[in-house]
Amino acid sequence: MTGSIRLQDMTWEEVRKAVEKSSKTILLPFGSTEQHGPHLPVGTDTLVAVTLAEDAGQKTSVPVAPPLWFGWSPHHMILPGTITIRPDLLAEIAFDIISSLHHHGFEKFVLINGHRIVNIAWLQMAGERAKRELGVKPVIFDPAYMSKSIIASLGWGQVGHAEEIETSHMMYRYPDLVKMDRAIDNPHRPKPLYSVDPSYEGDTLCYVPSSPEEMRAATLKSGGTSGEPSKASAKGGECYHDHLVSRLVEIIRMLQMEKF
Repeated sequence: MTGSIRLQDMTWEEVRKAVEKSSKTILLPFGSTEQHGPHLPVGTDTLVAVTLAEDAGQKTSVPVAPPLWFGWSPHHMILPGTITIRPDLLAEIAFDIISSLHHHGFEKFVLINGHRIVNIAWLQMAGERAKRELGVKPVIFDPAYMSKSIIASLGWGQVGHAEEIETSHMMYRYPDLVKMDRAIDNPHRPKPLYSVDPSYEGDTLCYVPSSPEEMRAATLKSGGTSGEPSKASAKGGECYHDHLVSRLVEIIRMLQMEKF
C-alpha cells in the first residue's frame, strides 16, 4: 500500500480497496490555468481545489482523483499563461471522468470547484447528466458558497480575482508561489444591480464573463487583479482553509451516510 489518498499514486488493487473503504465516495478537483495577477501563479484555482480535496481526503480516507487543470477562461485570455476550454467540452470531460470512476464502483462524487462561478454552469450540466444517466450522487463544493458564514469576519471584501481571499489562501498553503511585492490593489467599484459574489445581499444580475475589451482596461491598470490583495494574510488564509476543509469533511460524511 502506498498510504496515499491520491488516485494516481495507487495501484489498481489499491483503488479497488479504496472504493469500499470510502463507502464508494471520491473527490474530484476542478480548477483552471489562467492569469492571477502579477503575484499569484496561473495554477491558483487548481491548487486551491487540490489542497482542499487532499486535506479532506486525508481526514476521511476518501481518495482524490487527479485534478482537471483547465477551465472556462475566455475573459482572462488577455494575459499570457491562460488556457481556456469551451464549457461544452468541459462538461463532456467531467461526465466521462465520473462515468469511468462509476464503472469501477464509485457512486458518490464531490466535485470541488476552485474556479469560482465560471466553472459552476458546466459542472452542473455534468452533474445532472450523471444523475440521470448513471444514477450516481454528485455534489458541487464551491469555496465562495461554502465560506459565506465566515468571510465578513475575516475583514475581506467581496469576491474578485487574485484578491485578498485567494491571496490569503495561497499565502497559507503555497507561500513559495506568492510574490506579494508584485501585488497590485484594484478595489471593487459598486455596479448597480450587479455582483459576482455569492454572499452579496442585494439584488443582482447573473454573471456573464467579461469580453476582451472589458478586461483590457482593467488589466492595464491592475495587472489582472480585482480586489485588494494587500489585505491578505496567511493567518486569514488558515482560518479560511480550515473552515472549508471542515465543511468538506461534513459533506463527505453526509454523503457516506446518505443524508443528501
